[in-house]
Amino acid sequence: MSTYAVGDVQGCYDDLMRLLDKLEYSTANDTLWFTGDLVNRGSQSLQTLKFVYSLGDRVVCVLGNHDLHLLAAAVGARALHKSDTFQDVLESNRCDELLHWLRQQPLIHHDAALNYVMVHAGIYPGWSLQTAKDRAAEVHRVLRGDYYADYFYTMYGNRPDRWSADLDGDDRLRFIVNSFTRMRFCSADFRLDFSESGRVGSQPDHLAAWFAIPNQLPDTLDVIFGHWSTLTTTDTQGFHSLDTGCLWGNALTALNLETAERISIKCEGQQNILGDE
Repeated sequence: MSTYAVGDVQGCYDDLMRLLDKLEYSTANDTLWFTGDLVNRGSQSLQTLKFVYSLGDRVVCVLGNHDLHLLAAAVGARALHKSDTFQDVLESNRCDELLHWLRQQPLIHHDAALNYVMVHAGIYPGWSLQTAKDRAAEVHRVLRGDYYADYFYTMYGNRPDRWSADLDGDDRLRFIVNSFTRMRFCSADFRLDFSESGRVGSQPDHLAAWFAIPNQLPDTLDVIFGHWSTLTTTDTQGFHSLDTGCLWGNALTALNLETAERISIKCEGQQNILGDE
């Protein structure tokens, strides 16, 4: 029995199946964790979503920004971009069932026994683990509530860029979601920056990767995240980056949580196939 965390799939279902074959994955015995962004930009969003949903209690998935974008588009809160490729989900006769499941998924998952925590983009450096869980729970309650559709009309935007306990309403929820699903670089005073998305070292001097800024997480905790395909593989000081650019023709990567072994397969690159930038 093994537990594998898998990086951003983004609708690259065939690549996911090849990775699972390499892992000799067993649906009966093994558990899969996904770092979010199950859908979009790749050509097989529906197949990917249906497969992950079918795993039942043998899967853990956190929400990524593309998953939230799908949910927003489904309720009419956001127009589709020309690069969006989840129309197959929206037109499926299982759309309501699959999207109901998707919005039940958390922003953070912590397994104390394995000593891993998983998020899509990161954990805001100004938060402890418990604070991060508490902030994520605020969004969970909205997404799982009766008026979840209203939330998506106010979800988008880059402000506020710094946490304050005094934040409330839409600003508070927007900051929480941006931290968990979009964060890459921060300033020393914990301000989020969304203008930079390249590799570490390409950013201005006043910015650093969120995981390089002093934080309040336990030193012994291992953090799994995705989202940052241009980031050089990170497996040091307890941070494990698993988005290795499957969508762009690089690799799809899994981490065995019992052994800490990384396993990857080379990907064709759905963005190249679709002709997108």
